[in-house]
Amino acid sequence: MKRRKVLLIIAGVMLMQTPFTVQASMPVPDLLPIGQLKLDKESSGESGQVSGNSLEAGAEDDMETAQDVLDEDAIGSSAILISDKTAEDYELAYERAKNANWGYTNLGIADVSDNLNIRAIAAEDGRLVGKLPRNAACEVIDTDDTWAHIKSGSVEGYVSLEYLLTGVPAKFKAEELAVTVAKVTTDGLNVRAEANTDSEVITLVAQGEELEVAAVEGDWVKVLLDDDEVYVSAEYVEVSAELGTAVTMTELLYGQGVSDIRVDICQYAKEFIGNPYVWGGTSLTKGADCSGFVMKVFQKYGVKLPRTSRTQANCGTTIKVSEAKPGDLIFYAKGKTINHVAIYIGNGQVVHASSPKTGIKISNVSYRSPFKAVRVLYD
Repeated sequence: MKRRKVLLIIAGVMLMQTPFTVQASMPVPDLLPIGQLKLDKESSGESGQVSGNSLEAGAEDDMETAQDVLDEDAIGSSAILISDKTAEDYELAYERAKNANWGYTNLGIADVSDNLNIRAIAAEDGRLVGKLPRNAACEVIDTDDTWAHIKSGSVEGYVSLEYLLTGVPAKFKAEELAVTVAKVTTDGLNVRAEANTDSEVITLVAQGEELEVAAVEGDWVKVLLDDDEVYVSAEYVEVSAELGTAVTMTELLYGQGVSDIRVDICQYAKEFIGNPYVWGGTSLTKGADCSGFVMKVFQKYGVKLPRTSRTQANCGTTIKVSEAKPGDLIFYAKGKTINHVAIYIGNGQVVHASSPKTGIKISNVSYRSPFKAVRVLYD
């Protein structure tokens, strides 16, 4: 009898050491390590396909992680056996961590050389409702084999799925493209040369405008005003990471009574939105600075302009900013020294080669205080 008991005990111990599989009542998504989901680009290869264990722990404090959602419970295969969390809880945690993408649930990035057409319906002959500039972001609402239903900024419509990055490749691209911006929360914010109130006021920036952040330094935020590093008070801005968004057709069109040459120049200039800013450059495709961009655009239409913004400001006829028509030039200054030029395109907007991070873009004419306006077209 004693021998039988001993044999039973030995058999029980051996059984406990034998590996076994737990069958969940429903599929459980891949479990995350503790911390923020972070994709390892090197381990996934250039194609953006995840292979092996490419999920790493730890990242931004202000991002919701799977661990946050699960109320600090351990996450792992052993925790499944002892945790009171359901499979739905783990799935929710996974989705929230996975979708912490600059405010987008299903992120899409325009993968084009210029602009991606947004149409009212999923058809090539659909009415244009906007443009998604190169590398701009959108929320992907739904897709089929050919079209993606998206929303970006104030534009909603359909784009060709062929030219849209989604999933892991979109996450990788967004990491490269995200710009930290300071949104102005007061009207007429002083922009200063140095981080103190005794420093020279370079210009004023209107409420709602966004400035690219170079660094946060205590009570001051160092920002890029086009290609200059300047300072604003941290008290009057909200700092966040942003991705570019779509441009509406209203932003791309002009008022009545504008001459053909002015419309043509503005249309031509906007073909290069999203192309790079290069200091000293004059290539509309490979890179230009502000004055190089303006010089090359007008050169196509037989208007010869000098190379720098300061010398361009001495051309033509000086007019009031309020009198500017599409195709006129708007100049900006650091103090009283002109250091930037843009092309007015109507509807209170300019197109310009802004900075190395943002490249050629559209801005409000008052994104910083205009210094003067010049007319070089006589029609």
